[in-house]
Amino acid sequence: MNRIADLANAELQALHGSVRAEYDAFRARGLKLDMTRGKPAADQLDLANEMLAFPGNRDHFSEAGDDARNYGVLQGLPEARALFAPMLGAPADQVFVADNSSLAVMHDCIVWALLKGVPGSTEPWGKTTPAFICPVPGYDRHFALCEEYGIRMLSVPMTGHGPDMDAVESLAADPSVKGMWCVPKYSNPSGEVYSDETVRRLAAMRTGAPDFRLLWDNAYAVHHLTEKRHEVANILDACAAAGNPDRAFIFGSTSKITIAGAGLAFFASSPANLAWFMARVFKRTIGSDKLNQLRHVRFLKNQAGLMRHMDGHRALLAPKFAAVARALDSRLAGTGAATWAKPDGGYFIGLDATPGTAKQVVALAKDAGLALTAAGSTWPHTRDPNDSNLRLAPTFPSLADVTVASEGIALCILLAAIEKQGMQRAAA
Repeated sequence: MNRIADLANAELQALHGSVRAEYDAFRARGLKLDMTRGKPAADQLDLANEMLAFPGNRDHFSEAGDDARNYGVLQGLPEARALFAPMLGAPADQVFVADNSSLAVMHDCIVWALLKGVPGSTEPWGKTTPAFICPVPGYDRHFALCEEYGIRMLSVPMTGHGPDMDAVESLAADPSVKGMWCVPKYSNPSGEVYSDETVRRLAAMRTGAPDFRLLWDNAYAVHHLTEKRHEVANILDACAAAGNPDRAFIFGSTSKITIAGAGLAFFASSPANLAWFMARVFKRTIGSDKLNQLRHVRFLKNQAGLMRHMDGHRALLAPKFAAVARALDSRLAGTGAATWAKPDGGYFIGLDATPGTAKQVVALAKDAGLALTAAGSTWPHTRDPNDSNLRLAPTFPSLADVTVASEGIALCILLAAIEKQGMQRAAA
């Protein structure tokens, strides 16, 4: 198909008629498919079913002899910290093991910073109106945390190698800018991987706030979709080398590795930041679920076991991502209706539809029985200035459902682009 913008009026009208007829036929199928959230599918959760038998009767002692049924070991079992430290890029003694939600750990860090400040603060962040740098498109739950606590959000575009660092460095010079959200590997939703140069500049840049923090969400550190396992430069090492050892707060979890509702979450950082975090945690809890920590250690065993387990996830997920790519390539390549990512990992496919059509695409999909993440979700305050970005989540539905849904999504994107072009010509 020629680019939509290059078609003569008669050709555009004819194309609209044929695509509209296809859409009406698709809608008449009465489907009900959900592509809204990046949840693991049941067969992914089944990969960890063996965990449900662990740690087992009388198998509740750690390597150091601690009874995991009891209080204590606030930082987490040493063997659990050692197992996941490489995933976080931190020494085991600089890792804290929490309960299942890394989002909860991020929430606590932000609230504590607002109330107490962080190492290097002269006053609590909440004494002023702080701002965060937010790469876009980005993760809606990061933005929701900022919105919840009145933190101003300053958008910077992604480049294919991470955020636009010229824009980041300019914004970071403002003393009111206290932090920045980062998803460094297989970013949500674009799937891109931060380059070594991006990591170096983030670690070394001059900031107006001496207590500036990178909130480094390593959510997809081992979530590869190809045999290539991308690596990102170590942010703790880069910050230390640049003379900013306390700059990075690192977060991660096993929620998309083992059992989503019963995983482990992690915080890792410099010794000073860990001491700050532990002082707050000491007032909050007497200890996390150490039996669950033992389950993870007994099940995964070591780094080789973790990689084998993630290969099982890849075998289930890669065909779903390939099905989306086939549908988009088949219906949209060469049309100018959209551009989209082909990620090597993560949980999402980022897509930019024709400007001014994302909301229409979501509405068309809904009418056809396809639930998509709301347009604008990947921007602060859900306000995408171009009304173009969409986040596709192919992980949870079955492969058969993903295949059908992808065909319908591509059709909705194409129809919206054609109708947008027709409207623009009518208004000219």
